[in-house]
Amino acid sequence: MSSILTNSSAMVALQTLKGINSNLAKTQSEISTGKSVNSAKDNAAIWAISKTMEGDYNTYKTIQTNLNVAGETISTARTGAESVQKLLGDVKELAESAGRSDNEFGTIQAQIDAKRAQIAAVVKGTQANGVNLLSTNGVVGGATYSVLGSMDRNNTTVTASTIDVTSLDFEASIVGGTITTITDQASALSAVSDIEAMMKVVISGTTKLGSAGERITDQVDFVSKLADSLKLASGSLVDADMEEASARLQALQTQQQLGIQALSIANQAPSSIMSLFRG
Repeated sequence: MSSILTNSSAMVALQTLKGINSNLAKTQSEISTGKSVNSAKDNAAIWAISKTMEGDYNTYKTIQTNLNVAGETISTARTGAESVQKLLGDVKELAESAGRSDNEFGTIQAQIDAKRAQIAAVVKGTQANGVNLLSTNGVVGGATYSVLGSMDRNNTTVTASTIDVTSLDFEASIVGGTITTITDQASALSAVSDIEAMMKVVISGTTKLGSAGERITDQVDFVSKLADSLKLASGSLVDADMEEASARLQALQTQQQLGIQALSIANQAPSSIMSLFRG
């Protein structure tokens, strides 16, 4: 039955065209933004997961930066500790050179005092970013230097994991340590024993700094790879397949043209009824 009041064919064609236009707009949005899920409206669950991943990615990039700074701080401390070890080696050689009874003990002691002053200067000057891991009060808030190493996420909570490095305090153990004053051959031997004890402290402390630096380097590498994985995972969820979107765009544009033609034909149907009333 034909009607001039209700055009069912036009209604169907119009709804079809609206659907095509909606899909076309979505596809054009994907192509222009590069994302198939650009907001929570597109897919709430996927959008929420991707935003969590993006947040974690940004967190790990910040952690990576902080770890790099911490690594340089510890590297500075290790370099200073190695310098102290070398200077103590020079002091030990001077003390050992006083092992003859005919030595100028006063001159040797003066040289040792100069080396010890140099050690004190190294300990005081070994700092980076306001942190001195060789001095007594070189770390703000205490004797432990701490840097955030990772944020460990489970289903409900996020737990911070830190890397902690304790100050070596060479200011007390080395600069403030006692070395027997050399006045004769016997006191020189006592001084050598004192220096040996100090060198063990310095070597042990330097080793700890080396281990801490290696741990931070390994953590930087891990965090960098983890951040890249999160970036890829997030992209796989929301990024548009540009080849597919391009092909879909052309198909939808063709469908749109056909839909417009179908609607035009359907709109002409009521006027064809006029032919029934012509004589």
